[in-house]
Amino acid sequence: MKVDIKTKQEIDLMREACRLTAEVRDLAAAAVRPGATTADIDAVVRNFCKERKVAASFLGYEGYPGALCVSINDEIIHGIPSPHRMIMPGDLVKVDVGVCKHGFNGDTARTVAVGVTDPKLLDLVETTKKCLAAGIAAAGPGVHLGDVGAAIQEVAESKGYGVVRDYIGHGVGRTIHEDPPVPNYGKRGKGFILKPGMTIAIEPMITLGTYKVDVLEDEWTVVTRDGSMAAHFEHTVLITDDGAEILTLPADYP
Repeated sequence: MKVDIKTKQEIDLMREACRLTAEVRDLAAAAVRPGATTADIDAVVRNFCKERKVAASFLGYEGYPGALCVSINDEIIHGIPSPHRMIMPGDLVKVDVGVCKHGFNGDTARTVAVGVTDPKLLDLVETTKKCLAAGIAAAGPGVHLGDVGAAIQEVAESKGYGVVRDYIGHGVGRTIHEDPPVPNYGKRGKGFILKPGMTIAIEPMITLGTYKVDVLEDEWTVVTRDGSMAAHFEHTVLITDDGAEILTLPADYP
């Protein structure tokens, strides 16, 4: 496994790509509302990329037809935007987007609870946020990826939630998916060791029920096997000399 160590100049390029990715993620999330279609969300990303003269990282990746992934309820990831899929009150909508600029990519996702009042669903969303925060807090130079995965897994499973195994985080940089694989589960002290200059996407995918998944006939959309609801959050993270820096925070983050 060959993992790319970014130079200072390359890290600066990653920062710019990730800043733009965070901006369009938040624009896409703001467009998630009852009555909107998932194609409407896709149009937000396409228009943004056209205006900023950047590329949507997902568009055409291994044949993927959308500018972002929009996954609803039991759909975990890779939901294809469609003018026929309307967002409704009570939906959990996952928006996952990447932007490429100057040959470097950012990757980030968030879950939007659309008029959700069910305490179980709201807790699932908040717990998945905490899973992401725990994974990032665990990351740093000299840290095994098993420690990152274990931190995520412990938060989710303490609530009895499922941690998806078949799809995981990954390195990100010159391509949207690079080495190393970044599982959301693991054993402490095991696995690949992180080094400064690495950039990785940490992205817990957490379910109310089973961690087992299926892929729909469109060959992209990943759903929970038992039909349970799912949440997904993701940041691109830089491993620094003394910890981890989130590159896909909103521009106005304090």
